[in-house]
Amino acid sequence: MMHARILRAAACGAMALAGLAGCSGGDGEAGDATSTLVVNASIVDGTGAPARAGAVRIDGDRIVEIGDLEPKRGETVVDAGGRVLAPGFIDVHSHHEEGLFEMPDAAPVVSQGITTIVAGQDGSMTYPVRDLFERMQKTPIAVNVATFVGHGTLRSEAMGKDDFRRHATPEEVEKMRQGVADGMAAGALGLATGLEYDPGIYSASEEVITLAREAASHGGRYISHVRSEDRDFWAAIDELVRIGREAKIPVQVTHMKLAMKDWWGQSDRLLAILDKARAEGIDVTGDIYPYEFWHSDLTVLFPKRDFKDLEEARFVLEHVTPADGIILTSYSPEPALVGKSLAEIAKEKGTDPAAELLDLIARSQGEGVQQSIMGRGMVEKDIDALIVWPYASICSDGSLDSLHPRGRGAFTKVLRSYVREKKLLSLEEAIRKMTGLSAANVGIADRGEIRPGAYADLVLFDPATVGDRSTFEDPKALSTGIDTVWVNGEAVWRDGEATGARPGRGIKRP
Repeated sequence: MMHARILRAAACGAMALAGLAGCSGGDGEAGDATSTLVVNASIVDGTGAPARAGAVRIDGDRIVEIGDLEPKRGETVVDAGGRVLAPGFIDVHSHHEEGLFEMPDAAPVVSQGITTIVAGQDGSMTYPVRDLFERMQKTPIAVNVATFVGHGTLRSEAMGKDDFRRHATPEEVEKMRQGVADGMAAGALGLATGLEYDPGIYSASEEVITLAREAASHGGRYISHVRSEDRDFWAAIDELVRIGREAKIPVQVTHMKLAMKDWWGQSDRLLAILDKARAEGIDVTGDIYPYEFWHSDLTVLFPKRDFKDLEEARFVLEHVTPADGIILTSYSPEPALVGKSLAEIAKEKGTDPAAELLDLIARSQGEGVQQSIMGRGMVEKDIDALIVWPYASICSDGSLDSLHPRGRGAFTKVLRSYVREKKLLSLEEAIRKMTGLSAANVGIADRGEIRPGAYADLVLFDPATVGDRSTFEDPKALSTGIDTVWVNGEAVWRDGEATGARPGRGIKRP
């Protein structure tokens, strides 16, 4: 199949034969119109409606017309050749903002069709809300960025970096509340927590509810890496529901998973709890990435933060994540261990895996020392059940420079595996979970759908070939089958490479 660039030239030639002069065809020739017309497309509009054949006209940064359209004089014409034209994908839980200003073309993002990322996740802000939007104006990038206010960042600022292992005082909670108010005034989508991480793990539910109420008063939302994804998972889900009920705020379980061997196969139990909450009027939603492995650090396996407890380490390996399911992705004390599992390391050293786990943590506690792991936290049966839940959108939880393949392949893996191969999702439903539902779940306006007046964030791809290539063995491989990606009306990815355009914007809460 011809690439879109060749198709544009063919379309321009046809226009010339018809007496329509001035087609730019993407070659920089001047014309009378500044708009772009995508013709012969299979339009999947992000609402879940069936695909329909037609054309879409972009003028400036907006979609202006959809239907059976004829080219205007001088208009750039892109012949989709029957391929799918969808809204640009929205990554509702992303860490791609880390290093984004040093990698402004954002190839790992746009190559899988993502046009908007949502930052501030897990309670941590790489940039404060105002600073993020100001920097985007000074240093243009290829993708849009929205953000939540990070609870953990505010907590560290209010309590200090060495005195957070306790409940906050009323004065400290008030300081955090003011931080939420400031972030919301700057355009944040709501409040994000990472209650399984320091310093959020030490917070009382009442502290979080107070801050969630502040976000709700501004029309914001709440998204959470819940307090436990393993031992105390069910209590953590109950806490999320309580926050939604008492703060009167929409709540989202981010990167949904049952990250404990003992809970594998119990996705129906989770969905029953969430559906019951929805029936009670609590607006609870979720997001998920299509991988069995999570990516975090060694300490998250120990919620009591006792890194000398051998019995606890054995409990981890027997009930939470097996030794062959813990893989080092960075380890500055001994870089040669990166890529190896805990089981492999213990076997090479002739040590007990539980003791080796504690030793790895002990050696990585110094100032400036880096360590991270991938851990097996899911089974395919549960991913399948959670990903088809009508209120679950797609996320990557990925970063630009990571050994986890989700950063370069989460969205295209859904299209390859869950649509084309497993057929668990229709193409239209998968696109809805990446676009319209995503925008609704996090509160982004005028994106996520193909309709007149919406921003022209679009992705053109071949549903027969689109897919991920990033693997645990080769995590840097980019996706295939994504032909063209437009952000605010400008093409940022075309025919397998970044165009150099950087039209991304900071997206503020409506």
